[in-house]
Amino acid sequence: MTQTDSCFTDTISEVMTDTLTDYAADSIVTDSMPWPQSLQQNLAAIIEKSSFLNKSQLGLMVYDLTDDSVLYAYNHRQTLRPASTMKLITAITALDKLGGSYQYKTSLRYTGMVIDSIRTLRGDVFLVGGMDPRFNRDDLLAFVESLKALGIDTIRGNIYVDRSMKDRDRLGEGWCWDDDNPVLTPTLYSRKDLLMEQFVMELGNSGIFFESNMSDKTAPSSAKVICVRTHSIDQILTKMMKDSDNLYAESMLYQTALTHGRPAKAAGARAITRSLIRKMRLVPSDYKIADGSGLSLYNYVTAELEVAFLRYAYENSTIYNHLYTALPIAGVDGTLAKRMKETKAANNVRAKTGTLTGISSLAGYAKAANGHLLAFCIINQGVLRAAPAKAFQDKVCIALCR
Repeated sequence: MTQTDSCFTDTISEVMTDTLTDYAADSIVTDSMPWPQSLQQNLAAIIEKSSFLNKSQLGLMVYDLTDDSVLYAYNHRQTLRPASTMKLITAITALDKLGGSYQYKTSLRYTGMVIDSIRTLRGDVFLVGGMDPRFNRDDLLAFVESLKALGIDTIRGNIYVDRSMKDRDRLGEGWCWDDDNPVLTPTLYSRKDLLMEQFVMELGNSGIFFESNMSDKTAPSSAKVICVRTHSIDQILTKMMKDSDNLYAESMLYQTALTHGRPAKAAGARAITRSLIRKMRLVPSDYKIADGSGLSLYNYVTAELEVAFLRYAYENSTIYNHLYTALPIAGVDGTLAKRMKETKAANNVRAKTGTLTGISSLAGYAKAANGHLLAFCIINQGVLRAAPAKAFQDKVCIALCR
């Protein structure tokens, strides 16, 4: 951590809980007014004029990363459900723990021996899952070709899928049964738990004969590696952020959990996240971390916490460079492609969106007109319709960049 972290808590404590008390909603903002004050007054006016906030909750915080100071806070310590802005916490924790060069791995291994004279493997084949959501047919064909390269056209043994990378939980804690939930399996093929079936089909298509059983089993340490297929953490991070992909986020959560022990468990990832929260000089027990994607109704965070994570990323260039590139750009791409077009925020806001029933959120970075870089978090909870909340968030972002 840099020296700025030591003053984070003290700086936060000096922020007034309700900024509206200090800035009259009907004040006139002029070009002659100093930038911080004009921004604060504009934000106060936006809140005052947003009538839907009378029946819903708002947590908002804006931090000036350039000046290392809080610009604005409104209910910044109120615990709220983050929806998909939870992916920011997942990503920053993963990049901090795993590093920017981390690779997702799925491997093909075997036991026994290859008898060249009859082009036969007398032994077992293991598909060792790494919970890689990008593993697809090209990767599977590479597995098959690696068998053919060994001179194998017959397998006289069993084919196993090795699911030992993670626990057997198929759903996240606090997920709704009627949501379109991803399947949490380490043996992914094109996002589904079809690795075994597709592998056997491709064996047949390539003329490799297989006559024994298919089952689950952990590969022994003595099993020889035939082929390893990898994807970089950036490949996962980009789709996870730009498209708000829940499976990619949960996969990243379990990659982080692997560093806490095998099999990977969500509880292990939570422990690592709590440790990082303590490093930020905040109290982990003040929050509830349930999953990696934000699907869970058990997640409870604050605008202050999400801004703290954004600050931590900014202060660690390895994390920031990977994260900033992956975030949706206002008016340009990802889940922000159609928002804030032809405004001061277009191209100047990079942020993660979040949407669940009753929740709309937005958190990320904004470039102000004076060149300052800002970190912000907006969580709207208890909203019956997402449209007013998104319009409110856009107004806040435009004010930040104006």
